[in-house]
This record gives sequence, C-alpha cells and structure tokens, in this order.
Amino acid sequence: MRVVLVSTYELGHQPFGLSSPKAWLVRDGHHVVCVDLAVGTLDRAEPAILTADLVAFYLPMHTATRLAIPMIERVKHLNPRARLACYGLYAPLNRDLLHGLGVEATIGAEFEPALVQLANGGIPVAQNAAGSMPRLTFLTPDRSDLPDLSAYSHLTQNGAKITAGYTEASRGCKHLCRHCPVVPVYQGQFRVVQRDVVLADIRQQVAAGARHITFGDPDFFNGPTHAMRIVEDFHAEFPDVSYDATIKIEHLKQHRDLLSRLKETGCLFVTSAVESVDDSVLARLEKGHTRQDFFDVAGWMREAGLALQPTFIAFTPWTTLDSYGELLRALAELELVENTAPVQLALRLLVTQNSRLLELPELRAVIGEFDEKGLVYPWKHSHAEMDRLASCLFQTVSRRQDQNKSRAEIFGEIWELVMRTPAPALPRQLPVPHLDEPWYCCAEPAPQV
Repeated sequence: MRVVLVSTYELGHQPFGLSSPKAWLVRDGHHVVCVDLAVGTLDRAEPAILTADLVAFYLPMHTATRLAIPMIERVKHLNPRARLACYGLYAPLNRDLLHGLGVEATIGAEFEPALVQLANGGIPVAQNAAGSMPRLTFLTPDRSDLPDLSAYSHLTQNGAKITAGYTEASRGCKHLCRHCPVVPVYQGQFRVVQRDVVLADIRQQVAAGARHITFGDPDFFNGPTHAMRIVEDFHAEFPDVSYDATIKIEHLKQHRDLLSRLKETGCLFVTSAVESVDDSVLARLEKGHTRQDFFDVAGWMREAGLALQPTFIAFTPWTTLDSYGELLRALAELELVENTAPVQLALRLLVTQNSRLLELPELRAVIGEFDEKGLVYPWKHSHAEMDRLASCLFQTVSRRQDQNKSRAEIFGEIWELVMRTPAPALPRQLPVPHLDEPWYCCAEPAPQV
C-alpha cells in the first residue's frame, strides 16, 4: 500500500511522529512518503498524495490539529479515494470533528501498530481506554526522506546557531495535571522507548549533523533510571553533543541528587512547566508543586550549573493583576528573565475536549460552547481588563520579537505596562542556551493560527 504520513507542526523539530511509524510501515512492506508541512508545502507532495491509498495526519498538539483541518479537506479534493486517518494526542480528543471531515480512523496512544493494521486493510482497535495501553517494542525511526536537520529549530548558544536533533525516550505521563493534553489519552500511564532504539536514533541524527539533542518526553523523569542510563550511554559515545529535556518541578525536587549527573552528561537546560507562582492556581491545576518548590528548584539548578527554562500559563480565569505582578517579581528575583521566552508571559489557558479542567465548577462558569473551528472551549475572565491585558501583552511580545528585542528588553516593557513603574535594574546576565522555536503546548496558540 502507498502511505503518506503528514505532520503540520511539531514545535520546530524533525517529526519523531513521522519517522517512527514509517519504520513500522516499511517493515511491513508498505511504500511510505513523509511530508512535513512545517518546512514545506503540500504542493511538493502532490504526486505522492494523488497516488496514495492511505494518508495519515500526525496531531500531537492543538496547533498541529488546527493547521491539519484545511489540509485534510485539500487531500480529500486531490485524492477522494484515499483512506484518511489521524493519530497522536489530539486525534481522539477531536474524534467527532475529524470523522465529520471524512477521517476514517482516529488513533491516540502508541499508534504505530494501529497504523500498520490500518495500512494492511483493517480497522485499528481503539487503544485509549484506561488499562489497555500496549507496551511496544520500538524500531529505530526512519528519517530517510525528511528534510535536513538544518531546516529545523536550532540551539542558540553564545551567539551561535547549532544544529539540533530530537528524539523521545518515553511517552505518556504518570501524572494527571488537569490542563495537560497527555492526560485524557494516557490516563496516568507512560511507556518507555527501548534504550537501544533511542541511542540508535541519536546516532543517526549525529551522523546527519546534530550537535545537540532534545528529548521530547512529556517528562524525562517519569522513569529516572531509564533516562539516566540513556544519557550516560549517550554522553560516553558523544561527549561533545549536548542535550535538553523536559522535567516537572516536582521531579526536579524529588531527584535533586540527579541534577549534577544531568550536567555531567551534557545537559544544557531543563524545560519545566511551572505554570504559575500562585499556589491556589497550582492546586487547581494539580501540578504537584508549590511556589516555594519552584524557588527551591531554581536555586538548586543554578548550583548545579544547569539552566532552568520555565514555562507558564500566565493568564487563567484565576489570574489577577496582583498575581501577574508576582510572576514578574519572581522572575526578576530568581534571575530567570533571560531563561524565560517572552511568549510565556502572554499565554492563556487552553481548554480542550475531555480536559480535566472541565471538572472545575468555577471553570465551567466562565467557558462558552465548544468552538469547533478553534478546537477549544473559549473562556472569558470575570474582569474584562485581564483579557484586554493578555491580548495587549501577546501583541507586544510578537512585535518586539519581530524587532529582535532582547528578552530583558521585552520583560522591561511588560513590567512597565503592568506595574506602571520603571522596570527594576536586572543583573547582567549572559543569554542562556535555548532553542529558537517558541515552546508551548498547553496554552492557547497565536490568534493567527
């Protein structure tokens, strides 16, 4: 069977969600073409689309799903006989909408064998009910027809742009944070990618020019022993290649003893979804950490020589002008202004289908009807000025980034807009290493998407 796998957006990374299922499909004898619309156009893939028997769209996040909808319509027009499928976290969350567009199968977690089953002419069994998550023996991802790594997000370090690769050592998450899109699909389960497969994937990307690797696991320390064995082997083989990972504040606190080992094995920075410095909001989101935990971890990370890259959902129905000001003061006090992408100070809470946020009566009181075009439950703050502030700050950040303003300059402007006082004098801090693609997945995307 001729199969086309399509990705619309994966945070600037060469898509693991295309390369992994391609390896499975090729092993079963199928002809597979990968199309990454984040760095290309559907026009260039049109010959493959026209002859495809199956076209499957990878939907790992909200933005990717919104971008995929018009592409699904276009593929239907180009090749009405092709079977259509969607897979990834946001496929089951939007099953009814996608089926209404003519998508035959929506596959959520651990999608590789289900895609093979579909390509072989079957209908994949639903795999998203609690207790039914398969444990897969993974294959080394097949990246052979994806664009060169140079087309993707780069590591910015000391003014240089460094080619970066991307892999996954695990999927899912043990935790049940209310706002997280992983939760409705994995429901507290996580699955590891075998160490030899992860290392083989890193090896092929280093051969292709990568000098930095991002581990894209929802939380790298869901399985800390597994994670540390991988990075120790990785560092032994490639001592000059650095990496980054995403780890919860809760896990950074719990495994404080591992911070120095992360540094020793080449970790440059850790992304952590702090979300808020307001304990009442953290409790509502069931984040598993407190404001003080964040402050403690920030200090321990600095002692270990690791950069903490915090992410936030700055605007929620419970955000006040005072609590937003506290967020700005915390970043200044902790000397994390250079560590924080400015867009993190302007993001709004995302409420999707089946989100655990819908369990909260105070959230249900402020949301509207589900928006099928935006794929969200829209919400309005009880104080309209907070919604106006969020919009103003998002526009400010977008303009200033387009003007190549520094993080400190943008932070200072936000401070003056919100606090109505001159921005504090920040200590001189060198820019910290970071990827040049904005990082967010649990927040409403830019209005233009």
